[in-house]
Amino acid sequence: MRWRALLMLAVLVVAFREPVSARDKPNILLILTDDHRWDALSRRGHPFLKTPNLDRLAEEGVDFENAFVTTSLCSPSRASILTGLYAHNHGVVDNYHPVRDDLVFFPELLQKAGYETAFVGKWHMGDTDEKQRGFDHWVSFKGQGVYWPFEEGLKVKGRYVPQANRSGFNVNGKRVPQQGYITDEITDYAMEWLEPRIDAEHDGEKDRKPWFLYVSHKAVHADFLPPNRHAFKYDGEPFARPVTWAEKPGSFRDVPRWVMNQRNSRHGVEFAYYMDLDLEDYYKRYCETLLAVDESVGKLVDAMDGKGTLANTLVLYLGDNGFLFGEHGLIDKRCAYEESIRIPMLARWPKGIRSGAVVGDLVANIDVGPTLLSAAGVEVPEFMDG
Repeated sequence: MRWRALLMLAVLVVAFREPVSARDKPNILLILTDDHRWDALSRRGHPFLKTPNLDRLAEEGVDFENAFVTTSLCSPSRASILTGLYAHNHGVVDNYHPVRDDLVFFPELLQKAGYETAFVGKWHMGDTDEKQRGFDHWVSFKGQGVYWPFEEGLKVKGRYVPQANRSGFNVNGKRVPQQGYITDEITDYAMEWLEPRIDAEHDGEKDRKPWFLYVSHKAVHADFLPPNRHAFKYDGEPFARPVTWAEKPGSFRDVPRWVMNQRNSRHGVEFAYYMDLDLEDYYKRYCETLLAVDESVGKLVDAMDGKGTLANTLVLYLGDNGFLFGEHGLIDKRCAYEESIRIPMLARWPKGIRSGAVVGDLVANIDVGPTLLSAAGVEVPEFMDG
């Protein structure tokens, strides 16, 4: 609904009484992570996870405490972010469908408004990593990608974690092998594109354009694999089973049949990924894998801060969906339980956001495109649901 986008805009934007000039248009850094549930932040009172760079975004900006996705699955959620549409309107209803050619991505509208645009990371809509409309610069990989391009670190406590797709990156049409850990490599590609633009702004180049950079991480998608520097960091930390772990619907009258079917599948705690999964270890690896994402955010923000260009950059961070770790007897996502659909959403923009703001109103992933367009002074299309 348009009111949610207006709510986000009211929080994010200092009202523009005049048309936004090219020099006043904010740079925009959109950071998306995979499977990042809303409470996996140290600022949420997590017992051991430390996310200082994500916490900084909220402390110096705004924390949307009640942010949700409209469809709790990777590809449908990503399509909703780009189009501002519900899944039944954009048609990406699973992890295999590409986005229709007739749909408009909000970066296309930023391009037309004079923005230089770039995409770095996980696309995951259809089995493609080909350059997509709306982006001048392109770095991506097929499908889920892999944490490692080789067999390093794949055996965690005796459990083999396969790395199925090793096709490397598509860098503006050129195939480039993956060299190392995926989160670090995505960050390096993003920095490679970002640094010249930071320098241009710092040096006051007259012909520079405002920029939009979309950094889309593979992490923290299952199966979780942290970099070696973080492996086993949380081994000794406690894991408390959620109170709803043992919930068992009494009959099909209590819940929809698909809930019972999911409980009795590889996504139920009794048969977790066909019974070879230690859920306590799995959760700790999830937290360890998130640490590199937090470092990535810090590296990007610090690069701008060091050159004095952060003040007019709108940084927006969110997850594509949540993840269940035993709540309601389930693991994974795909359902409408809160743990599956609630996400972190943090934003920082010194010129447009009061630091330390906390918003409890409902916002959603379909509001991202309309809000960023409005912040850039671009008219929001009427067809967008957000």
